[in-house]
Amino acid sequence: MIMRDIYERLLKTFSLGELIEQRPDLAFITVPQAQLQDVLIRLRDREGFTHLVLLTAVDWIEDNQFQLTYLLSNREAAVDLGLRVMIPRDEPVMSSIHIIWPTAATYQRELKEMFGIDFLDSPGIDEPFILEGWSDIPPYRRDFDTKKYAEETYSNRPWRETLDPQEHMKKQLYPDGT
Repeated sequence: MIMRDIYERLLKTFSLGELIEQRPDLAFITVPQAQLQDVLIRLRDREGFTHLVLLTAVDWIEDNQFQLTYLLSNREAAVDLGLRVMIPRDEPVMSSIHIIWPTAATYQRELKEMFGIDFLDSPGIDEPFILEGWSDIPPYRRDFDTKKYAEETYSNRPWRETLDPQEHMKKQLYPDGT
C-alpha cells in the first residue's frame, strides 16, 4: 500500500509509467529521461528514499534502447523503489546524478566503460576505471562478440580441451548416463 500511495503522490506532478509491484517492499516505475532528476530529488527529500542502492543498465538491443535502473531505498519504511529510464542505444547520453548521490559517480563510470553510456558532467567519467587500455566496443553491449574477441586476443592453446557446456554438465550430473 505504501508504494501505491507514493506513486499517487508522484503522479500529481510527474508523467510516469505504471507502477509494477514485485513484492510489498519492492516496486518499479518507468520515468521519462527528462524528469528523472526531479523525481529522484522528490523521492529523496519528501518520500524518505535517502539511499541509492545501485545504478545498473540492461541492453535492449532489439528495441535499440538501454534501460537504466536506479534502485532507491527508504530504510525507515523498509521499502525499495526502482526507477527505470529508457535511453536511445545509438546516442546513450544521460544526465549525471552525482550531485544528488555522490556514490552514483562510481556506477556511472562503470556503465560508461561497460555499456558506453555517457553521463554528462560526472566526475572522472572518461578516466579508465576497470578496462585499462580497452579499444573494442563496450563488453556488456549485446553486440560485443566475446568468442571473436577471445580468439583474436588470446593465443590458441592446442592442449586445452573445449567441451560443450550442456554435454559436460550432463556427464557431471549423471555419470552413469541416466
